[in-house]
Amino acid sequence: MKPANVFVLGLDEENLATMHDVPRLAEYRFHALLSLDELQYGEIPVTDLLAKAQRQLDGFDGHIDAIVGYWDFPVSTMLPILCRRYGLPSTSLESVLKCEHKYWSRLEQQQVIDEHPRFALVDLDGPAEPPKDLKYPMWLKPVKSFSSELAFKVDTDDGFREAIGEIKEGIGRLGEPFQDILDMAELPPEIADVGAQAVLAEEALSGRQAAIEGYGINGRVEIYGALDSLNYPGTSSFLRHQYPSQLPAATVEHMAEVSERVISRIGLEFVAFSIEFFVDPDSNDVWLLEINPRHSQSHAEIFDHVDGAPNHHCMLRLALGREPEMPHREGEYAIAAKYNYRRFSGDAVIRAVPSEDELARIEADIPGVAIHPRAVAWGRLSELIGQDSYSYHLADLIVAGSDVAEMEDKFRRATEQLTYEFEAPEEPEGG
Repeated sequence: MKPANVFVLGLDEENLATMHDVPRLAEYRFHALLSLDELQYGEIPVTDLLAKAQRQLDGFDGHIDAIVGYWDFPVSTMLPILCRRYGLPSTSLESVLKCEHKYWSRLEQQQVIDEHPRFALVDLDGPAEPPKDLKYPMWLKPVKSFSSELAFKVDTDDGFREAIGEIKEGIGRLGEPFQDILDMAELPPEIADVGAQAVLAEEALSGRQAAIEGYGINGRVEIYGALDSLNYPGTSSFLRHQYPSQLPAATVEHMAEVSERVISRIGLEFVAFSIEFFVDPDSNDVWLLEINPRHSQSHAEIFDHVDGAPNHHCMLRLALGREPEMPHREGEYAIAAKYNYRRFSGDAVIRAVPSEDELARIEADIPGVAIHPRAVAWGRLSELIGQDSYSYHLADLIVAGSDVAEMEDKFRRATEQLTYEFEAPEEPEGG
């Protein structure tokens, strides 16, 4: 049997290497479809990107068997459009938008669950005032964003006004191309009226963060993993995602049950998903934070360490219309995590980063550790792409061990050996 030709939107070397660990690798032949730079950095001309992707696909001398992707917007919304054009298994564009558009997603969720925060739209054309029915603290977010970009937690009216001002300045980068996608879909009037450049306010949730991964196929919803998402203490910045979840079984079951109800309502088909939650492990209460209509590529290596296959396996099988049959607990380690190594000090110029030799030495000295740098020398921290509002993401570390204590010790030992140098940025003349 000939390998299936699989086109990957934004294929990058890191994820390509991880995909080489999927079961039955010989069944696939991977092809890059557009570059990650043109899909995620700077302006996002989504209609031009769709046209360019179609030209590449039309020029392919062979059979197109699947189109996949593991990135957020615009990849997540381009996939159902391209798959529909080429008659490939996929979910509908509308089902993806019911996850991607934060306001539409909340409206869908409240039809079938109560486990979500109180929310309301913010009138950007009126006075910068919080919605009357919501209480502080609250989060302000564009109805489309990613990597916590332009997301602000506010506690006061002054903080609210300041956050709205910053969101107004930056909302167009994603809002304008997201509107182009909305224009291609069948929208209910309440979403068509809101559009893509709107802001959602939500009462802040509390508790521990966790996630469920699963997929929809032939009207069924299947769950294949639960993870914990831990922040740096006292902050809203991610420290690590760890798999499997260390929460009580009853809490994991509650998250899974809520996930099944919501995904069934939304109608995701032939696609994996990741749903983020806040949970109270003492009461087993859960609150849905966000639905991603894709598996998380951030979790790929840690699934591989624990289950014996990256979650990319589900993506590939579903794109071919097949049942994923994800292996379970067949990996080398009992637990694994993806750590975000961050700097919380002020803006700076990066004078030096760890060398390749230094990274290789650390990885050789500490089994189960892999380091993926994000910052480059002589860049400015504030110019890094996709940062949250409170810290700077320098590197990712994949760490696996026999238990949490061993994993935390490996992370500490590895980061103590990473050498970064910073200097204060020069102020512009007249500043």
